[in-house]
Amino acid sequence: MKARSYLTLAITTALLSGIIQSCNNTSINYVKQYTSGKDLYENYCGNCHAKDGSGLQALIPPLTDTSYITNNYNALACMVKEGISGAMIVSGIKYNSSMPGSPQLSNQEIADILTYITNNFGNDHGLFDVSQVESDLKKCP
Repeated sequence: MKARSYLTLAITTALLSGIIQSCNNTSINYVKQYTSGKDLYENYCGNCHAKDGSGLQALIPPLTDTSYITNNYNALACMVKEGISGAMIVSGIKYNSSMPGSPQLSNQEIADILTYITNNFGNDHGLFDVSQVESDLKKCP
């Protein structure tokens, strides 16, 4: 009976060890940032860009245009932190309104929001790391 218990314990330990090893820090960080980013998006972005990222007709651009997100990937942190104004074309529609910045957000919070946005609404970019935010914010116009 004891031998069977030790065997079960050994097998369980081996399985858990394999599972833990397969969960690297990147995937753990991704889940944390995505979850936090969803909450932050709903609080700071969702009222204008909508819960589904569809925007508001001709007033507020959608976040569903994956080519716009991809082509402006390195400017996204600046847009969140400092806002954006002036004309832009998204999904073939010209928008000429301003988006206020959120300077109160930490770099980590910006990374979380961008992890959520860049992996939702048809986008698939993976983890938006805080070091990426820090680097991008140094290049803001």
